Amino acid sequence: MTYRRMDPTADCGIQVFGKDLKALFENAGLALFDLIADISLVKSGCEYPIQVSGSDWPDLMVNWLRELLYFWTGKDLLVKEIEVTEILEFQLSARIRVDTFNAAQHRLNHEIKAVTYHRIQVTDTPTGWEAVVVFDV
Repeated sequence: MTYRRMDPTADCGIQVFGKDLKALFENAGLALFDLIADISLVKSGCEYPIQVSGSDWPDLMVNWLRELLYFWTGKDLLVKEIEVTEILEFQLSARIRVDTFNAAQHRLNHEIKAVTYHRIQVTDTPTGWEAVVVFDV
């Protein structure tokens, strides 16, 4: 045999909670950036509008988090505040406030490479909404 399969721990997952869908998506976005950096050191600066859609709630969650992750990976911006202004069936509009990454000011925790569909769940429960999301690290 010329190779052997290895299963590295190349991912990390979160379980997110919200009293409603708006809170669930806000909390998921903040959880993503709490994994990336020490969010207590991030200041609230410029504001950006975001609009995202998906084919169902799990797809919307993945697309939402991928859009937010792009602010970090593509623009060196850390998200501090999130306000979902409207959420309809499989669409959301939001405003985020960000801070430009500064190595002297910010402390990074984990490198998040991608948001995956692996084990994605968005569930309405008797106590509110829950989501499970797995990231490639």
